[in-house]
Amino acid sequence: MNNCKSMLTRHRRLLGPIALALAVAAIFWVVNSPAIVGVSASARQLPIYSVQRDNKAVSLTFDAAWGNEYTQTLIDTLNKYGVKATFFLVGQWVDKYPESVKALADAGMEIGNHSDTHPHMAKLSEKQIIDEASLCSGKIESITGQEVKLFRCPYGEYDDEVIDTLRNMGLYPIQWDVDSLDWKDLSASEITQRITSRVTDGSIILFHNAGLNTPEALPGIIEYLLSEGYAIVPVSELLLQGEYDVDNTGRMCPA
Repeated sequence: MNNCKSMLTRHRRLLGPIALALAVAAIFWVVNSPAIVGVSASARQLPIYSVQRDNKAVSLTFDAAWGNEYTQTLIDTLNKYGVKATFFLVGQWVDKYPESVKALADAGMEIGNHSDTHPHMAKLSEKQIIDEASLCSGKIESITGQEVKLFRCPYGEYDDEVIDTLRNMGLYPIQWDVDSLDWKDLSASEITQRITSRVTDGSIILFHNAGLNTPEALPGIIEYLLSEGYAIVPVSELLLQGEYDVDNTGRMCPA
């Protein structure tokens, strides 16, 4: 009997720490569950991943940071279908391939800023963020004569300071909601399947100008989108005019 009382006493002493641990775990789960994160994250500063549209419109975007083997092929394909896309250029790429920058502009493609040196933007100070964006925009504008209004963060990485700083500079931070993963050298059919199975009204689709099989996949993707009734427009034409909000998924919505 005394042994039972002793065991009960020990269990009661243990219950306090255990109950506390369980309570902490429960709170952690609630705060970090997807449903709750969606609500609490609404105060975060997010780039634009997609756009709420009242018509079927999407944007094709291409990041250019390193190679340049396929840029003209992509331009030729887009021109063949009368499609205007948005190309996000790194400043160092602009330095290496100014003739391609001019070719993009001459073809009526929209050109956005992808930073000057392709750094991890969330690791930079405010001044460094400004320098990265300003230097790249200056290089693009000196060749095209067109003001740059769009920015895409390298690696898709950002934090509140990055987004706030870009917006204060008058730039729209642009992400994506459909990723081709063409940089992984997926086959043309795999790239096509990824796009066609995920695209929806207001989607921003990510490609890379140096994707190995992107040139092969692009015609079929364009034909699919057009056959499904999508208008394919540059990002600036996809964005809403006037007051807007960005919801907790990064979707641009009317205010």
